[in-house]
Amino acid sequence: MKKIYTLFIFVALLAGCKSTKPIAKNQEPATQVAVSETPPAEINFHDQTTWILGYFKPDQLTHYPYSTWYLKGYDDYQPDTNALNNLMDINKSDVSIKVVMGIWCPDSRREVPRFMRVIDAWHFPVEKVTFIGVDDAKQSPVGEYTSLNIVRVPTFIIFKNNIEAGRIIENPVTSLEQDLVNILTGMKNNK
Repeated sequence: MKKIYTLFIFVALLAGCKSTKPIAKNQEPATQVAVSETPPAEINFHDQTTWILGYFKPDQLTHYPYSTWYLKGYDDYQPDTNALNNLMDINKSDVSIKVVMGIWCPDSRREVPRFMRVIDAWHFPVEKVTFIGVDDAKQSPVGEYTSLNIVRVPTFIIFKNNIEAGRIIENPVTSLEQDLVNILTGMKNNK
């Protein structure tokens, strides 16, 4: 029985999310198949079968194998109270955000859960956050992707009235929440 279970996990991981078919701009991404909620000893996120490419919903990160890093990163991050209070004072009705990340990237696995913790504490509507997964060459099967000029991941692109207001690239300058405040209030200490 253990051999069959191991074989099932291996085959499911090989199926993964490799895709050569481009995802249309408004098309829903293919559904990920949950392998198991019981993680094996070590997951290699450099293995292409673990990657999410193209548009995806952030709740996918709460499921195995992504939950092995996402939930801990989310739970462990404590946003700066002062920066968060300043963020709360900002009108978010005309704000939208694009998050470009790579599952294979340690910076993405560290910063994206923290970012989502900030977004949730800010009560920012998750529907206004677009997630785009890239491969290790920082390419994605998304039509608009090349116009985003992504060099490093994660990249958080903040838009105000559909115009880019700023970016947080790879690592925040101060903190994710303070960098968001700086971008949305026009302060200039961001990358």
